[in-house]
Amino acid sequence: MSNVYVQLFVEFFQIGLFAVGGGPATIPFLMDLPSRHDWYSRADVASMLAVSESTPGPIGINMATYAGYHAAGYPGGLAATLSLVLPSLIVIVLIAKLLENFNQNPYVKAAFWAIRPAVTGLIAMAVMGIFETSLFVAADGSYRFPVFSLILCALFFAGMNLKKLKKLHPAVWLLAGALIGLAFQM
Repeated sequence: MSNVYVQLFVEFFQIGLFAVGGGPATIPFLMDLPSRHDWYSRADVASMLAVSESTPGPIGINMATYAGYHAAGYPGGLAATLSLVLPSLIVIVLIAKLLENFNQNPYVKAAFWAIRPAVTGLIAMAVMGIFETSLFVAADGSYRFPVFSLILCALFFAGMNLKKLKKLHPAVWLLAGALIGLAFQM
């Protein structure tokens, strides 16, 4: 087994183990990977997120598949994807075997209550990372301050919150955002 596959397995197994809270909780970990491996850049995370959001399936799994494929082709995509879901599978099997009344167990309830702030923090970090990458990081990885993009973003957000426009189907907003991005080459 090639070294890159072992590295992919170890990295994504750790992400799967510690990213409690679903796909958005994996984003801070994925933003950190380029500092240790040359599989993709921080700017690529925005592309991974765009692809993951526009394809069916969980965000974290789609992003793991993309990163693994980018690093080592199809076998890399498979290694990253399987290693991301393996910790959850192990934990679920252990919980199912050890705790018959999973939902009613006071220790399990207490553990999930205690985990909530960490999950909230991970998701907040993901949102901040996506915001930073999508608005302030250029394709070459340098930082920029796009006044026009920020104004457009604010206007788009304000439009989404107008009473009459709030009733529009989300697909309309996705299409509008894509067209604006294409029109202004964002």
